[in-house]
Amino acid sequence: MTATADRPDPPVPEDAAASLGALPSTPTGGEVASTGGLARQLLAVFLENKLAVIGAAVIVLMVLFCFVGPIFYPVNETSTQLALLNSTQNLPPGGSNPLGTDSAGFDMLGRIMFGGQTSLEVGFAAAGIATFVGVLWGAIAGFFGGWVDALMMRFVDILLSIPLLFLVVVLAVIFHPSLSLLILVIGLTSWLVPARLIRGETLSLRVREYVQAVRVMGGTSRRIVLRHIVPNAIGTIVVNATFQVADAILLLAALGFIGLGVPAPLTDWGSMLANGVNYALDGYWWEIYPVGVAIVLVVVSFNFVGDALRDAFEVRLQRR
Repeated sequence: MTATADRPDPPVPEDAAASLGALPSTPTGGEVASTGGLARQLLAVFLENKLAVIGAAVIVLMVLFCFVGPIFYPVNETSTQLALLNSTQNLPPGGSNPLGTDSAGFDMLGRIMFGGQTSLEVGFAAAGIATFVGVLWGAIAGFFGGWVDALMMRFVDILLSIPLLFLVVVLAVIFHPSLSLLILVIGLTSWLVPARLIRGETLSLRVREYVQAVRVMGGTSRRIVLRHIVPNAIGTIVVNATFQVADAILLLAALGFIGLGVPAPLTDWGSMLANGVNYALDGYWWEIYPVGVAIVLVVVSFNFVGDALRDAFEVRLQRR
């Protein structure tokens, strides 16, 4: 028997353990418990923000109102009955029209549901496109650095120097507006801020020990970016995505207000607001305030949720 037979194994340094932990492995019970504990901690921090809880409830209720509400409150929102137009125009709230009717005889409550479907669809879809493009652009620029980073970020700076609304208006005028086109236009003009944020996160993450360990073991740049950089920036990504939804809804409302929204028979909250403003001096308040309140509630709620998520993902709060 040798002298080293009973010698205990040397302890593994914490840095090395963290590096090895970045490699693919079968999750143990402790890791699963740690993940569950982190999720509970994030949820606890989120629930501490009462405004965020109210905002999340408002978002859920608004989604149900717009997409499930028409099932229980079916009205015609696609065609106008010319024979009844004079008798159904600009009716005040009451009776069979809880929020009155607009200048085309459409029921305002059903119209808000119908326009909310378009606004929320554009908001979520455009935010998804902007987040996806911005995350990839920023992660690639920050990971490679050097002239690649300089070239990619100068392109971002050039686009940021152009007013976003002006750029969207130009694109909406050049191309015939449609729902899918507006989603693409808003999404592909809103990825600049996420790109800058993720680029900053990547510059910090690329020098971490686990990234260096993957490099040493021959991991490809694609694997490092997609499996290690992006997942570890998920906090910044999620928080910014909530703000992107609110910004997309506001941008669509601005386009609809100046007449560049979705084409008829579709509508959105901005187009409804623009139509109501034309009758503001006539006292038809029900064509302005309900849809305006809907826009404000949704946008503010997403901002509240984004603020709470930022606190939940903040490192100091996770370690308290």
